[in-house]
Amino acid sequence: MNSNGSILTPELRAKLEQAPTAALSAQLRKHGLNEVSIDGVCPMHPGEKLIGTAKTLRFIPYREDLFEKHGGGYNAQKRAFDSVGEGEVIVIEARGETGSATLGDILAIRAHARGAAGIVTDGGVRDYDAVAAVGIPVYSKGAHPAVLGRRHIPWEADVTVACGGASIQPGDILVGDVDGVIVIPPGIAEEVVDGALAQEEQDAWIAARIAEGEPIEGLFPMNAQWRERFEAERQK
Repeated sequence: MNSNGSILTPELRAKLEQAPTAALSAQLRKHGLNEVSIDGVCPMHPGEKLIGTAKTLRFIPYREDLFEKHGGGYNAQKRAFDSVGEGEVIVIEARGETGSATLGDILAIRAHARGAAGIVTDGGVRDYDAVAAVGIPVYSKGAHPAVLGRRHIPWEADVTVACGGASIQPGDILVGDVDGVIVIPPGIAEEVVDGALAQEEQDAWIAARIAEGEPIEGLFPMNAQWRERFEAERQK
């Protein structure tokens, strides 16, 4: 663990930088984890990778009397953005509801100033261009001009949430690229990323052979003969 108590050490982060989410997803599946992708969200910064640990925020459906008690003032949303730590990703449970925004530029600026690694919401974003200009990686379900109270009440932070069909707990590792966002349980992160990088090396070698004109059969996946050649060339 690093000095902040996070398993996301500089060494692990460097390896995650090299590992595509597609490769990480394949490795997680080998561990029996199939429901670890945050589905339906798209990056507002497609060329920028997202890596961080989860800080969670949950919205519940709008109800007038509850919003009166929980929606105004220094609510759970504002507290979450004010307390997000360096290297954390704010993950918002918005139930896939796209008829209202879950953040705007002021909150994005606050998260960026706090050193947050990114924001992931399965809801909408208002001030879309201004949020994109902040420079912090954001994944969302698109733009919407409406303020929070149209569909949501900010209810609580730092609890297990559901976002894009995935369960996320505080401290889970999130990795996002143009293919989407993956959730990695911290306890298996090293094993997962090492397996992903090894698979990437193997796939790159296979792709080179295919580009040379070799047929797919027997090569992808590799049979014993191709694997022997791969291992021999790898050791050189």
